[in-house]
Amino acid sequence: QVQLVESGGGLVQAGGSLRLSCTASGRTFSNYAMGWFRRAPGKEREFVAAISWNGGRIYYADSVKGRFTISRDNAKNTVYLQMNSLKPEDTAVYYCAADRTYAYTSPIEYDYWGQGTQVTVSS
Repeated sequence: QVQLVESGGGLVQAGGSLRLSCTASGRTFSNYAMGWFRRAPGKEREFVAAISWNGGRIYYADSVKGRFTISRDNAKNTVYLQMNSLKPEDTAVYYCAADRTYAYTSPIEYDYWGQGTQVTVSS
């Protein structure tokens, strides 16, 4: 089992920045690819970003490319999502997820999930 805990969400004005963190426990963090997903009210969970176990492969949704940066620190068992130039449409609950095999873009491929952290961007 892998336990994931997100933090760093909050309320920010449009154009502002937030950094989300997701800290893992329970298994060897460096064995897992990690992903960030989000769910806005009334919408399906959507892919935001993913990173392979060593950071060698990184993927972004088109909607966040150039504004968000995913990174990881295996020594701290933590994956980050730096979010800049935030827009009201980025408002959602953000989830991190872990997978033993690959940095997938589909949420159904991930084995473990955190509880989520709310990000609200005001206009």
